[in-house]
Amino acid sequence: MFCAVPLMSCARRYAAGLAAATFVLTTCPARPVQAARIQELCEVRGIRQNQLIGYGLVVGLNGTGDTGQARFTIQSTAAMLRRLGATLDPATIQTKNAAAVIVTASLQPHSNPGTRIDVTVSSLGNAKSLLGGTLLQTPLMGADRQVYAAAQGPVVIGGFSASGGSGSSVSLNHVTAGRIPNGAIVERPVKMRMVSGNNIELSLRTPDFVTAKRIVSAINSHFRARVASAPNSGTVRVWVPERFRRDPVGLVAAVQMLDVEPSAPARVVIDERTGTVVLGSGVRISEVAIAQGGLSVEISESFAVSQPQALGDGDTAVVPETEVQAEVKSPGGAPGALRVVPNSASLADVVSALNALGAGPRDLIAIFQALRTAGALQADVEIQ
Repeated sequence: MFCAVPLMSCARRYAAGLAAATFVLTTCPARPVQAARIQELCEVRGIRQNQLIGYGLVVGLNGTGDTGQARFTIQSTAAMLRRLGATLDPATIQTKNAAAVIVTASLQPHSNPGTRIDVTVSSLGNAKSLLGGTLLQTPLMGADRQVYAAAQGPVVIGGFSASGGSGSSVSLNHVTAGRIPNGAIVERPVKMRMVSGNNIELSLRTPDFVTAKRIVSAINSHFRARVASAPNSGTVRVWVPERFRRDPVGLVAAVQMLDVEPSAPARVVIDERTGTVVLGSGVRISEVAIAQGGLSVEISESFAVSQPQALGDGDTAVVPETEVQAEVKSPGGAPGALRVVPNSASLADVVSALNALGAGPRDLIAIFQALRTAGALQADVEIQ
């Protein structure tokens, strides 16, 4: 049972006889948010990664490939052999040493032809393991269906799998997916435009009006001119000065190295599925009275033998006996009392109070939800 109420209603809540836990607060000075480079806060619009995908075959497996149920593997094997000059009946092909896979990669911006990138290989059929396999040449396409890279090479598996004839098996990590370091060669670059109309636009990874304003001030102070402006909370537009018209890379490098103190949002993120609670540095709690108690239910079951009396009718039977006990426990050890929580000056005060409460993650979720309902939590609560 949990409640959080304003201070004026303490007497009425105390008369209700709620179980309470003691909050102990320590005084800690607020710690300033550390500055970060603009490079960590923003991305240059037009300069980004591109996802690549392809369908291929992994061969050389030790009998752990796709079985005949994966018809697409047989069809792909027959098509691959046909391109190499061998014509076979698909019904005669055995694919125990081959597996159909999906190959994925991320093409970094400004990757030139000949640059090597890592690829990830994932089984598509019912292969047991890709250990020891080699990926055959696989074209990798972008969202526009154009080929930008080609992948090939031995698959690296971070584990193993072994089984015996009796059905026993042992495995480590995931053996139906692996990587090929530097396994793909870039065949064509992606056209990217960094400067548009003598302007470079920066996109904030976390849109925020305060952070955008601070970035604008830092850029204008560095160049001693009004070259930056923020049309919205997620965009900072930088005008390219005359001396950087032929060196936009130097301008971007100079801007990205500037330090800016980002605005830390006051937010509490709650994941009810895993019981995870994350607090932002700006979280504060107003003065409230809090009562928190836990309900403990204990169920014990024993068995007794029921026998009929002498010369009586009936059979001996085993009868279960169930005992249920319920008890309200308070972590503070003082049930029936409300405790006043003073104003918190920093996140350290909030954490100290929650630690002194002794509540688990599930209890903290209920605490923050009730604090928000009572209007005592100066933060946004995001429930995932």
